[in-house]
Amino acid sequence: MKCFIGLGNPGKQYEMNRHNVGFMAIDRFAAKWGISSFQNKGKGLLAEGNVNGTKVFLLKPMTYMNLSGESMRAVLDFYKAKVEDVVIIYDDMDTPFGQIRLRYQGSAGGHNGIKSIIQHAGTQSFNRIRVGVNRPAPGYNIADYVLSNFSKEEMKSLGDVLDLTCEAMLSSLDEPFEKTMGKFNK
Repeated sequence: MKCFIGLGNPGKQYEMNRHNVGFMAIDRFAAKWGISSFQNKGKGLLAEGNVNGTKVFLLKPMTYMNLSGESMRAVLDFYKAKVEDVVIIYDDMDTPFGQIRLRYQGSAGGHNGIKSIIQHAGTQSFNRIRVGVNRPAPGYNIADYVLSNFSKEEMKSLGDVLDLTCEAMLSSLDEPFEKTMGKFNK
């Protein structure tokens, strides 16, 4: 079993925000693998399916970004799953747009969603796919930046970035996460 958790904020006004790229990746993966029926469960929208013989759960926490760990913990407890079964997908300002970086441990790096995940997981060791959104220009408010929509130019290649993220998700089902890291970290 594998649980992919995409971080974001619920609500139409946040749909195309940089901060919601985790939700976008979950939706893209669900569409690619015919996983539909998301249901309200564990303080989030949860769907389950089978991908290449592996049971997969897809979770979009509906707690807002800063409380994402609450939803993760509720789902893990309900299904008696372990943190090792989780891959968190989220936006990362320290990764250039168009790239992804995979990690299996580390601090929150100022990301409030990851702070919540760490708090509710009880560890900094969990698999993550960081999707690059760039840093804002100096002096630009970081909260305003991550809560702004991708630019028209970025939108042209966002689909490719989401496809790359889905490839990494798929790879993590078939191989140890370290091997998947080696493939996708460039």
